[in-house]
Amino acid sequence: MRGWTKLAGIVLASAIVALHPGRGMAQVATEAPLPVANAPAPRIEAIKIHSREIAGNLLGTSAEREVYVVLPPSYDRQPKRRYPVVYALHGYSIDAAQWLKEIHVPDTVAAAFAKGTPEMIMVFPNSKNEYGGAFYSNSVTTGNFENFIADELIEYIDAHYRTIARPEARGLVGHSMGGYGAARIGILRAERFGALYLMSPCCLSALGTQGLTGNDAARIGALTSIAAAKDLPFKFAGPLAISAAFAPNPHNPPLFVDLPVDDQGKERPDIIAKRAANAPLDFLDQYIAKVRRYRAIGMDVGDQDTLVGDTTRMHEALDAYGIGNRFEVYSGTHTSRVAFRFQDNVLPFFGRALSFVQPRR
Repeated sequence: MRGWTKLAGIVLASAIVALHPGRGMAQVATEAPLPVANAPAPRIEAIKIHSREIAGNLLGTSAEREVYVVLPPSYDRQPKRRYPVVYALHGYSIDAAQWLKEIHVPDTVAAAFAKGTPEMIMVFPNSKNEYGGAFYSNSVTTGNFENFIADELIEYIDAHYRTIARPEARGLVGHSMGGYGAARIGILRAERFGALYLMSPCCLSALGTQGLTGNDAARIGALTSIAAAKDLPFKFAGPLAISAAFAPNPHNPPLFVDLPVDDQGKERPDIIAKRAANAPLDFLDQYIAKVRRYRAIGMDVGDQDTLVGDTTRMHEALDAYGIGNRFEVYSGTHTSRVAFRFQDNVLPFFGRALSFVQPRR
């Protein structure tokens, strides 16, 4: 099926990565929970998976995708035991390795298990690309990251690790851009997962023009190559990445996107409509029957986060359909408490929601 290369069996230190220059939503220093003394550490494998869904994209993003697999402490000691799997999606302008550091893995995972959360496997795929992030969608410009996550990645993990290979034993979570990815894939591909958690999800409602002016569009349009977009400030980089994911144009080199305004500042209704079509709050109604199947849905957001409004609206939309969901607005910013939330809320949530029933032999 998919080609793969195991790089190493590693345990990542809980270091802090400096803010990436030019990217406004990049890796930040996050607060770390106190480690639990003598808690058994999980083992982390760094692998590469070849994705036929991502191969051939117009950005030239590699089809060899880095993935980090966090194996629970008992995995090597109990060779006949199988585990649920949680797929965890990172945010914009960082990669999976950086997000592991942002949420202080392995310490937070070890602490959650030591405090009583049942052991599970966690999978962290890398979805960073030349524009800072693929937004977990299908696009000829970025490649089909939605299909990679929902199909190829799950198939690979089930084939190579001792998983409980059933939807009720799979969870999906993401933060920021990853929260959007979890919302998008979690709604459109709900049949693949048993529980869903959104952490400070971005982009839930229609994005419109994102404040782009004619001068902004002209600046982006003046770029002479994909590589020239690397160090754009977020004001330009974010809308460019969104455009690549939601409004790809294979006939518009060298960037292969359509922006929502032209270089005179005039809105382009057809492109704005494409953006709206990718907003989970806009397409949720079409997939309610699938979303009802979830064993549990959770979401949270900091009270100082600009995303609190849209996250609240997602909670209210589910409530309006009578779909139970856990929702919390906690004291914090977009990233300040993310490691605490992952350890003390997200992992225990999946420990309660997922099926741990071992398959019959």
